[in-house]
Amino acid sequence: MSLRILYVFPEPFPLPKARGVQVAHTLHTLAQEGVQVTLAFVPPSDGALDPFSYYGLTRPANVELLPISRRLPWPLHTLPSHSNRWFVGRLTRWLKKARKQNRSPQLMMARHLKASHALLRQFPQLPLLFEVHEIFAENAPPSKQPRLQRMEATVLNHATGIIAISTGAAERVKARYGVQRDMPIVPSGAMLPESAPEKDWSQINQQIVYAGSLYEWKGAQDLIAAAEWLPGCTITLIGGDPHRITELTRDIPATGAAIQFTGHLPHRQVLEAIGHACIAILPNRPRSVSAFTSPLKLFEYLAAGCAVVVTDLPVFREVLENDDVRWTPPDNPRALAASIRELIEHPARAQALGACARQRAQDFTWQARARRLIRIMEEMVHVA
Repeated sequence: MSLRILYVFPEPFPLPKARGVQVAHTLHTLAQEGVQVTLAFVPPSDGALDPFSYYGLTRPANVELLPISRRLPWPLHTLPSHSNRWFVGRLTRWLKKARKQNRSPQLMMARHLKASHALLRQFPQLPLLFEVHEIFAENAPPSKQPRLQRMEATVLNHATGIIAISTGAAERVKARYGVQRDMPIVPSGAMLPESAPEKDWSQINQQIVYAGSLYEWKGAQDLIAAAEWLPGCTITLIGGDPHRITELTRDIPATGAAIQFTGHLPHRQVLEAIGHACIAILPNRPRSVSAFTSPLKLFEYLAAGCAVVVTDLPVFREVLENDDVRWTPPDNPRALAASIRELIEHPARAQALGACARQRAQDFTWQARARRLIRIMEEMVHVA
């Protein structure tokens, strides 16, 4: 008998952020591996009926969509106010009905703290697999930290299973909350194209990309500063909101590489752009979420066969060998420029590095992630 799971995502879906991509591909691949998936999500304001199509995916027949509103009940539903409490309350009613009809899921999976905490209280006998991507109490305003810390401690101690996106995330959780239980590491993944994307390595200096959000800890500003030492090059930054792009535009050096911002693009277009790129940059700074991230874009860079330049942080050393990428010290635009320039001056070496990256990506496909999750889920259901 195949597994029956409920995945809880109390946000609008599709979501134009990395977590939306990760959830869509994880559930799509779990379903391909035979898992019966019910996805509880907030329907988007545009009324799209199939969120998977946004990511260029065909929804498998064994994925049931369960759209649940966060808005106030009728006749107040048109007001702009919304709350996850309404989402959880409606999901609770659905679960109780499903239990009476003998079609309850065998387990729940979630990465959202408040929803996980509420579901644990309502359904303590239903196994919950909680996925650690961040420490919520550390990122909240001071006034909210005590409450979130209590919630986080409860979920980490009472969820049937816990997985972490990286060793850094697991160690941070264990240090803060004294968690002693097993916490498997299940990193993000990427879709590996059947054949390597075609790249024009003769134009390597024009095919340099960064893809992702433009938060300070992501280090995009260091890449922009590095442009000063890369004359004749073109660097394209994919992603980011208009306000942040405006801020960073002011920091573009007067001389050096040409900088292009695309703003947010649909995920399919992002993958196309990465596919054409020769050099891809991951310039994270050693603070905030960089301590425990498992960046989706890293695996997408590898899968696209890019020569990847990565800041030398422990969280990246978890998944990469010394020769997989070109390492560069963080917080150092001049060194970053030197690493990029070295690849430009030796395109054959860069092409070989890209081939190595694509080989390395085979360890981080969505299929590999799904099969790891299935083994964990089957053990949870067996124990329960």
